[in-house]
Amino acid sequence: MARSLPRTALRHFERHLKQQPLRSVFSSTRSRGAASWSPSTWWTGTGRSYATVSAADLEFGQPVHETHPHILKSGEITPGITAQEYADRRAKLAFNLADNGVAVLAAADLKYRSGAVFYPYRQESNFLYLTGFLEQDALAVIQKTGPNLGDYAFHLFCRPKDPRLEQWSGPWSGLQAAEDVFNADKAGDIHQIDTLLPPLLRSASRIYTDININHSGGFAGVAASGISSTKISTSPLQPLVNQQRAIKSPAEIANMRHAGRVSGRAITSAMRNAWSREKDLHSFLDYEFTKHGCDGPAYVPVVAGGPRGCMIHYVHNTAALADDQMVLVDAGGEYGTYVTDITRTWPVSGKFSAAQRDLYDAVLKVQRAGVRLCREDSRMSLDDIHRATESGLREELKQLGFETGGNAMDVLFPHHVGHYVGLDVHDVPGYGRSVPLRAGHCVTIEPGVYVPPDDERFPKQFGGMAIRIEDSVCVDETGPLVLTTEAVKEVVDIEALRD
Repeated sequence: MARSLPRTALRHFERHLKQQPLRSVFSSTRSRGAASWSPSTWWTGTGRSYATVSAADLEFGQPVHETHPHILKSGEITPGITAQEYADRRAKLAFNLADNGVAVLAAADLKYRSGAVFYPYRQESNFLYLTGFLEQDALAVIQKTGPNLGDYAFHLFCRPKDPRLEQWSGPWSGLQAAEDVFNADKAGDIHQIDTLLPPLLRSASRIYTDININHSGGFAGVAASGISSTKISTSPLQPLVNQQRAIKSPAEIANMRHAGRVSGRAITSAMRNAWSREKDLHSFLDYEFTKHGCDGPAYVPVVAGGPRGCMIHYVHNTAALADDQMVLVDAGGEYGTYVTDITRTWPVSGKFSAAQRDLYDAVLKVQRAGVRLCREDSRMSLDDIHRATESGLREELKQLGFETGGNAMDVLFPHHVGHYVGLDVHDVPGYGRSVPLRAGHCVTIEPGVYVPPDDERFPKQFGGMAIRIEDSVCVDETGPLVLTTEAVKEVVDIEALRD
């Protein structure tokens, strides 16, 4: 990680960059570990010495350990994920490419809310997974250079340092940090991508990319044009990256467990309070996630009182809450770019009515059964668990007097029981839910029942009720690891919070 020169030495340092590149000065290694600096003396060979850089004076486009030790441990590029792990991910991807294959990834564009007002930046997930680089206007190229694991070259094109522009935007990492912090074998100016990229592609046997020339603007569009002009065969990159991302490493699981722990406690804390407005509950959760160790909310939450919970992705969160209704909350925090996904439903008053308890217990029984199936030795897929869940809900609802024939279950339980979760809330898009679950898969289990207010097929006492119970779960060989267990869900525990 970067340590910066004292300001009095910066000019001299810049003058000597060619003779003393940062990688050698700061003892970066080619063993795919993080660049590391230690306080020492830098000898220039002229008989004069300069104190080695003290990182506090250099600015980067994202936290590094030396500038943000309260966020990152030594060796980490992003919270919990080391430079070595990022390098291992690139090595594995390169190993799975065709001989002389090349993967090309573009950073996400900055998204604008209106006019010059932009949304907080979020890196494209595959780019993030393989580089840890959190800035816009960047391109990554991974070349397979041999048959062995680790035979690859990593090129990172990004914005060079520009003090004038950084005065407005905040700091960028720059080209030297691309090599020394992010371990690129070669860094280049993104503004020169039209001339720098083609030579890297000419000898490729196949180009793997998700950049679409018909839908890409900016630097991604320039890259797409360069790829197209080579006439080399292309393949989608997403399926290859999905195979890696779907199985979480211990470090990834630890990040998700932290996010689940903080988020679960926040939701339990919310249950202790009486709320009169959806908006207030929404604001409380966002604050609690951040206050207690998450980077912020992972997504716009659902805070739906009464029949509004029947709208699966209701996110207006503007209505009043009535004491005789339940509130359905689908919310979670993000930590170190990894997310958690939780849904809990509870009575606004803090006490279940008889009908609310009956329907809630039915959903909870089926949800617990689904969680128990999240183990490798069950040899079940998410689709298998969905079918088991639908069957279980059908039986439970029959006992409560529901008509479940025809399209009734499509109305009462209209969504799938779960999805993969990780860097994205709906992780690894395109990765099939028919794949048997393996240790390291992280999924949600979220059965729900949504009873329309005026549908005469269903018992009147349940009309307008919406109940969903969701946990994020990591699959292990012989059992599930519930990542969100701090969010209480037993009736007795929910009611006890107000005693």
